[in-house]
Amino acid sequence: MTLKSALTAAGLVFGLFLFLGPARAATMECPAKSRSMDDIIASLNAAKGCDAAMKVFEACEYVASGDVQFGEVVEKKCEADFLAKANASKKQAYKRELGVCDRKYRNESGTMYISFTAFCRAEVAQRHAREMRKAAGAK
Repeated sequence: MTLKSALTAAGLVFGLFLFLGPARAATMECPAKSRSMDDIIASLNAAKGCDAAMKVFEACEYVASGDVQFGEVVEKKCEADFLAKANASKKQAYKRELGVCDRKYRNESGTMYISFTAFCRAEVAQRHAREMRKAAGAK
């Protein structure tokens, strides 16, 4: 393999990662005291609400399996905004969408896909929380 073909292959892999990765970019620096999982989880727990927790998640992501724990915190924060108030059909729709996330990358290997699944689930929870807030504001 020549240097030129090696660089081309590396560029393709990087481009593929950018293309396949969820369309999100950290717009803030990670507010945790450090990049340790415990500090990031503490920052997520300290976030004031669903949207703030999602911003922390985006800023502090590992793009690896560690994101599952971060995503779970975001899911719980967002669910607190809507799940208890949702009717049966909304809860069923929410569970169905989480299932779509769980199946989306199930045949892929690598920890980055585990991260993508965690983000998908957190984004679904965030969307449902926003919809509930919007509906409550319209009444």
